[in-house]
Amino acid sequence: MKGRIILFDSECKLCSAWVPFVIKRDLHQQFKFCSVQSPKGQQFLESFGLDTQEFETMVLIKNGHPIYKSEAFFNITKHLENPWPMLNLLRVFPLAMRDWLYDRVALNRYKIFGRHNFCMIPTKAIQQRFID
Repeated sequence: MKGRIILFDSECKLCSAWVPFVIKRDLHQQFKFCSVQSPKGQQFLESFGLDTQEFETMVLIKNGHPIYKSEAFFNITKHLENPWPMLNLLRVFPLAMRDWLYDRVALNRYKIFGRHNFCMIPTKAIQQRFID
């Protein structure tokens, strides 16, 4: 599969806020989005050997290959409009340190940001960016 797909937890308020943030700054529409709660999202998780019930990382699928945690984050931000690609300067820190910090946020995201009791429904204007 070509292109870039962001798998996100649509019940997570932080994750659901991340999607419109990316859409607004993805001027060349390089990213598509897929909720991990959707049937297609579940298929993606299974194909990468990930748990289909507990979602502990955002996944960027780039040309059919999964990228996880901080690497997914940095691979996304480098394609957004300025100044967001500058966040990639933080890659100077070791991957283990970056992923440790990512995990602290990811594992506590419901406690910190809350949880939706419903899945995000995209507007007609951005619907073509989503994979069911």
